Amino acid sequence: MNSIPVNQLIPAFLLTLFAGLATGVGSCIAFFFKRTDRKFLSFALGLSGGVMIYISFAELLAEARLSLIAACGERHGAFAAIAAFFGGIAIAMLIDRLIPSHENPHEVRTVEEMDSPRHKDKLLRSGIFFALAVGIHNFPEGMAVFISSLAAPGTGISIAIAIAIHNIPEGITVSVPIYHATGSRKKALFWSFLSGLAEPLGALAAWLIFAPFLSEILLMLIFAGVAGIMVFLTFDELLPLAEEYGEHHLSILGLICGMLIMALSLAL
Repeated sequence: MNSIPVNQLIPAFLLTLFAGLATGVGSCIAFFFKRTDRKFLSFALGLSGGVMIYISFAELLAEARLSLIAACGERHGAFAAIAAFFGGIAIAMLIDRLIPSHENPHEVRTVEEMDSPRHKDKLLRSGIFFALAVGIHNFPEGMAVFISSLAAPGTGISIAIAIAIHNIPEGITVSVPIYHATGSRKKALFWSFLSGLAEPLGALAAWLIFAPFLSEILLMLIFAGVAGIMVFLTFDELLPLAEEYGEHHLSILGLICGMLIMALSLAL
């Protein structure tokens, strides 16, 4: 990565920053809308999941497998791609296990809860823990956007948009309890944006860690690992979250539309 020009590094970092700061969009929605548009969020989360699933299997994993087979031979290359893919899933599962279950970032909070009468101390603690939990989850997402953007800018843009969509309800969930506990929009926005900044930090870590060792084989192993991370994220977070908004058919329709959009864009 050291040999990659600055004019490629900067767009990759900016895409990662864009995806991460979408948590702030969720905060703004919470502050300026009186009700949560459950149908929109359910469809959007399904769309995001469809984009990530299709990219993971049809683009990242497929390209990694072909390149690794060409470099290492059919059997070794295929097994390397499989190992990297499930290694990515294992990393995502490990990160998920680090988050206390009672502060699970998959728990939905809505705009309506701004006015719910709950204990303020508990709310503040819940919101801050949630912001930290979201930050931990966002770290590998930032690595995924950054690496993908460097290797294939078009794919990186699609992944960044998909992750940005799923960060919006996370921003709502961070800001709702903190705003209700403190009455301060500034504090709620601060914690929401802070949780999103974990994504560009993930990008920076990817650049610093992998730069000295980057090769075609390592890049393809990372591609397969990123595919695993995104598949786990979709099945563990996006689709259950879409279901919790109570619009099952819309979330599945969004999933199908996301896959169709990516299929057409890759074909074109």
